[in-house]
Amino acid sequence: MPRNDLFDLSGRVALVTGGSKGLGKAMARGFAEAGADVAISSRTEAELDKALTEIRADAPGRSMRVVADMTSRDDVQRLAGAVLEEMGRVDILVNNAGTNVPQPIDGIKDEDWDRVLELNLSSIMILTRALVPQMKERGWGRIINISSVLGLGSKTERSVYSATKRAVIGLAQAASLDLGKYGITVNCIAPGPFLTDLPMNLLSDAEKKVFAERTALGRWGEPREVAGAAILLASEAGSYITGETIVVDGGVMAHTL
Repeated sequence: MPRNDLFDLSGRVALVTGGSKGLGKAMARGFAEAGADVAISSRTEAELDKALTEIRADAPGRSMRVVADMTSRDDVQRLAGAVLEEMGRVDILVNNAGTNVPQPIDGIKDEDWDRVLELNLSSIMILTRALVPQMKERGWGRIINISSVLGLGSKTERSVYSATKRAVIGLAQAASLDLGKYGITVNCIAPGPFLTDLPMNLLSDAEKKVFAERTALGRWGEPREVAGAAILLASEAGSYITGETIVVDGGVMAHTL
């Protein structure tokens, strides 16, 4: 079956942070299968190598990986430079790297607040700032920040996480106004319960069951199920979408009571 040109990413270069596993790897693989050249980053070299093998298996384009700690501002700058040097450009930026340290509001440790804020929010600003100039030169770019349904609502012991994920939405809205005249769109995806390491390691079996029951579909999402939204926002099909947040949550946010 021929691919719809609206979703064709041939000739584009995508960078996905936190791309070695979970949602990041699924989005990177989706971009590659849609024709894009892909760069992924994370802190763990072995996980990056494994992910790159999977991405290359079904994709014809170029791919690369960069080991980078997104809590280090120097590393973020180095990441941007390394991808531009090897790939020549970045058309699509997915700011996906993030973490969560559950603590009640009166128990938040300063070092945890600072680390989560740096990774979930500051790294997005720094990497975006580093890559926007070359997007402006070409008059085309797609920036996708990964927020969360916990940036729209919350639950106990998620103060730091929810604060940063809400801020990511505000950052995308503001940046969309700055960059729209240059042909650059900026959007967010707010995933709900997906079967990735972060929630699986943090939640009890009882909490996992509750999350599944809160969805309209009655189940957790598979990482591949977020790739469609990412391809929409990265492609010509999403050329008139900017400053928006697409919720991909199986119907969690449909609940009002």
